[in-house]
Amino acid sequence: MEQLKTYAPLVTRIFLAAVFIPAGLGKLGDVAGFAGYLTSGGLPGFLAWPSIIFEILLGVSMLIGFQARWMALLGAGFCVLAGLLYHFAPADQMQMIMFFKNLGIAGAFLMIFAHGPGKLAVDKA
Repeated sequence: MEQLKTYAPLVTRIFLAAVFIPAGLGKLGDVAGFAGYLTSGGLPGFLAWPSIIFEILLGVSMLIGFQARWMALLGAGFCVLAGLLYHFAPADQMQMIMFFKNLGIAGAFLMIFAHGPGKLAVDKA
């Protein structure tokens, strides 16, 4: 059980990094298209670059466990906001699955915020 407590936070952080690093890097291939997508949810397109940079930094922060608590809190807010703006469509089952997936990811971020990044991280708190 102690080994699980040692490695579970690291595995959680790796899984989160595996979502956010490729997502951010993938958006670099079509920043204008992503800016258009942002406007479809009511956000201004100029937030494309800050969003891309945030996703990459969030993923790297989770991967190495640096400033993990604060980045996790920001990541939770990011996921809830993205879910509400882009996936909350009760009439569309697939969008609702994506919405609840965003809430689940936000929950993982909140656990990191509450309990820290674990022993195997740059930050030990």
